[in-house]
Amino acid sequence: MAAAAAPAGLRVRAAAPADLPALARLHAAARAAYQHARFPDAPFDTAAERDRWHAAWGRVLDRDDTPALCAVRGDTVVGAASYRRSGTAVVTLHQLHVDPGHWGTGVGRALHAACLHAWRAAGCSRAVLEVLWHNHRARAFYTGLGWRPDPDRRPAPDASHLSLTLPLSA
Repeated sequence: MAAAAAPAGLRVRAAAPADLPALARLHAAARAAYQHARFPDAPFDTAAERDRWHAAWGRVLDRDDTPALCAVRGDTVVGAASYRRSGTAVVTLHQLHVDPGHWGTGVGRALHAACLHAWRAAGCSRAVLEVLWHNHRARAFYTGLGWRPDPDRRPAPDASHLSLTLPLSA
């Protein structure tokens, strides 16, 4: 299956070290938006959170075994994804974030399509991810793309995450 075309004006490319500040900002903003629904009074998009995600994305960009992608409109990074193969046939989607100002514009779908293309080209047969249980927007996004609860992975004891899987056969 060919990768879906990205929305007009959007391109998906490999993330580069120069993207690190933008990745940290958009991750903090996306996290703040979906966490705010559960904890309306808690501050999530803070300097400390941006520093935390700057360090985390820095580690991702330093790894050879963890590809990272950016969705870019003009010169602005509006989405990001990272994944890692676990074994020979399974890939784990670790991050897929879209700037909240770009939710619903096809950025997440374009990133997902680019991931699918890379995973299939690498010979992966199954993808897995964990999504926060209370992040209903993300759960609906993944369900709409064919992800289903993973029967091989039990929910976290605190029920904070849901494990999903997606078969990658054509």
